[in-house]
Amino acid sequence: MGVLLGSDTRLVIQGFGSAGQLQASISKAYGTNVVAGVTPGKGGGEVDGVPVLDAVREAVESYGANASVVFVPAPFAADAIIESADAGVPVVICITEFIPTLDMVRVVRYLRGSGTRLVGPNCPGVISPGDKARAGIMPTDVYRPGDVGVISRSGTLVYEAVDQLSRLGIGQSGSIGVGGDPVIGTSQREALELFEADPGTRAVVLIGEIGGTAEQEAAEFVREMSKPVVSFIAGATAPPGRRMGHAGAIIAGAAGTASAKQAALREAGATVVESPSIIGETMRDVLSSA
Repeated sequence: MGVLLGSDTRLVIQGFGSAGQLQASISKAYGTNVVAGVTPGKGGGEVDGVPVLDAVREAVESYGANASVVFVPAPFAADAIIESADAGVPVVICITEFIPTLDMVRVVRYLRGSGTRLVGPNCPGVISPGDKARAGIMPTDVYRPGDVGVISRSGTLVYEAVDQLSRLGIGQSGSIGVGGDPVIGTSQREALELFEADPGTRAVVLIGEIGGTAEQEAAEFVREMSKPVVSFIAGATAPPGRRMGHAGAIIAGAAGTASAKQAALREAGATVVESPSIIGETMRDVLSSA
């Protein structure tokens, strides 16, 4: 069983337009059980063997959906997440970017105590290679089953890190893209907690970025972990006050700098690399010395 997704995952796609349909077909080809697509007002029929429904609740009641991935446009994405929570879906992964921050504040508050875990928004998704379970937009060819968990705020960097690991024969127990927005559902610390509790994970790669204090909060949990962590923080050369890519990647104080995050992680016991090109070989060395 993977982290968040597994062999028992029954995935529903919210926002079953061209992007949702494309990713559904990729997930199906990978081996994921995609049970339905939801586009309100367009229910009936099917696309590539996937039933099209009007509501998430139909997917839960008729097909046992237990995970959702959201491709709904930004103005309506918050309501789509809440719809899944109301239907009792335990894992919701939101790919949509540019969701208004106040919308996400409302969503996070609504989800408290709901039993629904949100990953994202503005994230590449979640994949469990050993179970062939994929909910997101990540390429499948770079992943291979194994025992290293990967957590990242960045989509592009997570693919690079995974490719390095796979080329060295190091497979992955799972990969969680937490998203780069200021307000997200699952933090880096929470993702670390999931991999620490997973018996199929031996070590973790943590990829962070400048901005905010999420990596420092994650570092506090690294102190308690029984598994080694290799970390890279992107944005070391970014000038203060300038946004670099993600909405959350802006330095607004000393705590948000790459050097502050690196220092916190090193002090907590993580192995911190200063170049993304050596993430894979560093993890290889850490595993060989463990």
